[in-house]
Amino acid sequence: MGRGDWSRRRFVGALAGAGAVTALSSCGEAGPEASPSPRAPQAAAPESTATASPSPTPAPSGPRPLALGTYTSVEDGGTGIGFATYDTETGRVTAGSTLTGVDDPSYLALHPDGRTLYTVNEREKGAVTAVRLADREVLGSRSTGGGAPCHLSVHPGGRWLLSANYGDGSVAVHPLDASGAIGERADLVTHSAPKPGPGQEGPHAHQFATSPDGGHLLAVDLGTDTVYTYRLDQRTGKLTEVAQAHTRPGAGPRHLTFHPGGRYAYLANEVDNTVAVCAYDPGAGRLTIGEAQSTGTGSGTNYPAQLVVTPDGAYAYLANRGHNSLTRYAVEADGARLRLLDTVPVAGDFPRQIALSPDGTLLFAANQRSGTVSVFRVDAGSGRLRLAGRPFASPVAVCALPL
Repeated sequence: MGRGDWSRRRFVGALAGAGAVTALSSCGEAGPEASPSPRAPQAAAPESTATASPSPTPAPSGPRPLALGTYTSVEDGGTGIGFATYDTETGRVTAGSTLTGVDDPSYLALHPDGRTLYTVNEREKGAVTAVRLADREVLGSRSTGGGAPCHLSVHPGGRWLLSANYGDGSVAVHPLDASGAIGERADLVTHSAPKPGPGQEGPHAHQFATSPDGGHLLAVDLGTDTVYTYRLDQRTGKLTEVAQAHTRPGAGPRHLTFHPGGRYAYLANEVDNTVAVCAYDPGAGRLTIGEAQSTGTGSGTNYPAQLVVTPDGAYAYLANRGHNSLTRYAVEADGARLRLLDTVPVAGDFPRQIALSPDGTLLFAANQRSGTVSVFRVDAGSGRLRLAGRPFASPVAVCALPL
């Protein structure tokens, strides 16, 4: 399928040294065809002691797997799911092999048992694919029932795969069998209300994930400025909507990340370049979105991509496309408050996705337009980020998932 067949926009820049180009579709980006050059870090409020939760279990030392997502249908794109290794002490990434034959694997997720990797196939007729990690055998693909799926996650119980279709604003549920293989779709729900926000032509589901308590599913829709809460029937896989939370008009919510305590979450708003702290009621599944806050990127063009929170709940980081930086926040008041500390250059162009290593000591940033993955050491005390060597080359890097 050619690049011109897409139903939604995708910012795809040429690799470093070449002019930026734009192909159709992206995980819902909107904006200019070329991104500004990185800017200097910006200072914010002085640091203080941040909210902390119990420390995570230390990860094994030595090399660990790193899975890499890309687009296969764009110029200078990859040829499938990339596999590399990273050193848990130094952050150094070493190239490995590529699993070909998997189309546009733009977002990746791991099964809770660690044996199966899942990817969206971000095409006009969207699909999800399962890969057994032991021998990297493709276990099959299933249609998502919608266009341009850009996010997927696995329910904590390991029996259901959740995916978000950006193209038509729908969310899908697939069963998973004991081998990790994907079954026929159990449900598909399209966001039909409220009406699209300013500048949007329709709903654009951007994320579909489970609340920390496992009781509800939350779908973030950029097109309708809404986070939808669903209850999942774990016998049938059917969805029942139980609540909606609305951002201010035109915010364009993209990605929601929970604090480890489970009572608060943080929302990255792509269109208006803000973040918001959200209160979460586990019993009702209701999310309450707080006031919009600064990303620390100034007045220039910027599109927030994704927030991550350290395993101890003390710090949060935001990826900024355009400003090409990572914003550091102190998490305070048991998760109820984000305090902007600073921004640091991401050492790449257009950081599409970020992820922390399982022990929280490393942060990986997939830089789409420069075709690189930057790795940062995370200081346990201050949350400061320090670049761990030269960024790793990875064609049209749109996802870097440390395993």
